[in-house]
Amino acid sequence: MKNLFFASVFFFSLYFAHSQQVFKGKIIDSENGTPLTNVTIKNAQNNSVYNSNNLGQFELPSKGMYNFSKAGYHEKQIEISKPEYIIIQLELNPSNLNEVIVNANHIPQKLQKANTTINIITSKDIQRGNTTNVLDVLNRVPGVFMQSGSLNTNKISIRGIGSRNLYGTSKIRAYFQDIPLTSGNGETTIEDFELGSISRFEIIKGAGSSIYGAGLGGTIHLIPQNAYLNQTTAQSDISFGSFGLMKSILNVNHGNKKHSFRAVYSNTHSDGYRDNNNYDRQTFTINTNHFLSNKDDITLLGSYTDLKGFIPSSINENDYLNNPKTAAFTWAQSKGYEDSKRGILGLSWNHQYNSNTKQITSVFSSFKEAYEPRPFDILTENTSAIGIRSRVLGTSKKLNWTLGGELFKDIYKSRNYENLYQNHPEGTGSVEGDKFSDFKEKRTYYNLFFETNYNLSEKTTFSVGLNFNKTSYNLIDRFVIDENPDQSGSYNFKGMLSPKFGISHVFSQNINIYSNVSHGFSPPTTAETLLPEGLINTNIKPETAWNFEVGTRSAFFNNRLQCNLALYRLDVRDLLVPRRTGNDQFIGVNAGRTLHNGLEMVLKYQWLQSKNTSINHYVSYTLNDFKFKEFIDDGNNFSGNKLTGVPSNLLNTGIDFDTELGFFVTINYQYLGRIPMTDSNTLFTDSYSLTNFKLGYKHHINKNLKLNAYFGINNMLDKHYASQILINAIGFGGSAPRYYYPGNPVNYYTGINISYLF
Repeated sequence: MKNLFFASVFFFSLYFAHSQQVFKGKIIDSENGTPLTNVTIKNAQNNSVYNSNNLGQFELPSKGMYNFSKAGYHEKQIEISKPEYIIIQLELNPSNLNEVIVNANHIPQKLQKANTTINIITSKDIQRGNTTNVLDVLNRVPGVFMQSGSLNTNKISIRGIGSRNLYGTSKIRAYFQDIPLTSGNGETTIEDFELGSISRFEIIKGAGSSIYGAGLGGTIHLIPQNAYLNQTTAQSDISFGSFGLMKSILNVNHGNKKHSFRAVYSNTHSDGYRDNNNYDRQTFTINTNHFLSNKDDITLLGSYTDLKGFIPSSINENDYLNNPKTAAFTWAQSKGYEDSKRGILGLSWNHQYNSNTKQITSVFSSFKEAYEPRPFDILTENTSAIGIRSRVLGTSKKLNWTLGGELFKDIYKSRNYENLYQNHPEGTGSVEGDKFSDFKEKRTYYNLFFETNYNLSEKTTFSVGLNFNKTSYNLIDRFVIDENPDQSGSYNFKGMLSPKFGISHVFSQNINIYSNVSHGFSPPTTAETLLPEGLINTNIKPETAWNFEVGTRSAFFNNRLQCNLALYRLDVRDLLVPRRTGNDQFIGVNAGRTLHNGLEMVLKYQWLQSKNTSINHYVSYTLNDFKFKEFIDDGNNFSGNKLTGVPSNLLNTGIDFDTELGFFVTINYQYLGRIPMTDSNTLFTDSYSLTNFKLGYKHHINKNLKLNAYFGINNMLDKHYASQILINAIGFGGSAPRYYYPGNPVNYYTGINISYLF
């Protein structure tokens, strides 16, 4: 009897322990890993309802089939059968973006409550067209304008900032997750990344230096495709198109309950529309996630790009009108090109101290090697960088805050050699001659930042931010001879304080009004601080600006109509102007002040949403009134003129048509207003419109195998237009100035995407 009694107690204890098991886990955004609060968790058997807490964590009393749902995300059904900590990833729902959690200001919050203009580009937006060039993707965002002379010649401006940069993108910051893509010299390149490895973009517009430091126009966040848990997939995409386009992508994901891995490889080739326009690029991206405990997780992110692209350059008006396929004569003769290798690697650690405090720390490194033969010289570049970015986030019912810093150092080495192509038979191309310059730059900056959101009430949130930035350059001239003065020198900018004040108010569940005042700045590059005689110009000042903005995010008719509207004024002082002193030789001068007044609007309307068919319409519109308030350059007074290099207005609209059978169609129309090409406003581009079309078929061959075949036409009405311009161009040696980069005529692409779930 005694043994029977103890056996009964033992088995009863086991039964009782089993019945008291608690099933715990955490719910996160599948793309950026942000914990999702107040997710509704419903037991599919007995309809019991539970919710995740402010850390995205949940506890369930029993095993079973559960539905996880949250506004802005797709619902997900999960079977929970074992009492082990589980991570659940919810995917963004593009039809309700205002409810999506964004990290753009480092404090996770609903987009609807943000007091800054933030645009989200989803994976569906990326897939609307040909994924070879990010141009069409960015130009659907109001206030953002990207020009593309070729796949490796691009320039981005936001609210007019960066439009006066002659080549490439500057005064705009960019991050790949937490890794800076902006060099120590303020130059940004994002077009080399494979679009097939990006899940979404988050774009902050305006002078947002309170968090990110030196940047006047805004910040572009590239969010890479996350590695998914509990699944193994392989995806292949092969496409072909006009001008010899061939592209292949291999995307592999493997994940278990705590660890996940994703790798994306792409290979792109194009002969190009113009002469001397061949382009080859290979990319490799890796993303791994490791959930070590319910308090710690680590992410490893890496990207490598190997690119060789020939450069047709800009051409004069006669060639643009009559022979747009031609390359600039000297670039064709020298067979000028860009050959570069670039890599970045970052490690991020997230630690949850308690229910109200967490820390995110990222360390990163990057390099770039480039060789560029040009008609007037041959340039070699080598850049290496290291840095760390760390922040602490605190949350409570009333107050959310973040405090942190970023330290960045890079070393840039450049050499210039004579190009002797003219001394060799035609067709030889560039020939390296004697070296005539050799520089080494050490560039350093650090940011200390603080931002807080205080809930004045359930509907009103007030925000204050502050950033302190310190930037310095150290230039070492390693080629000093009698006739070549020593240009070595150091330049330390004064510490720059950039504040931000914002407020948002929710009038109803679907109407939000926000406003902000923010400061921004952009220091000159090292090249802009050099004078012709080889001295450092210590009198040159950083550009500074104040941004004043008011906007609304609204939804009507049961969320079928979404309307986002923003009005802003950006007041830029100490305008930095590149003054040309020779062929590819410039000095920087502070020449005045510009006023950027603008309106940005996004409309999305769901015409039809049924089980069989959906029809969605989108419109984005930008109205620009950008002028030189005060601008005197080299004795010429341009005050009152329109800002060079920016269209007066830009309209982008389209319709997406999807059916349950798998057929889909998307039509996109873009109108671009006239662009001033000279500061004197004596020459403008013509306005133009482009129409793009894409159709396809998606089919589940079985529960594991999916097929997506597509066909598209770009510029289907075959419009003649300039896809990029070179402002204030000057002709040398009696030649006509070369303002124009011709855009591609009508062109086609087709492809097939196959995905398999193991």
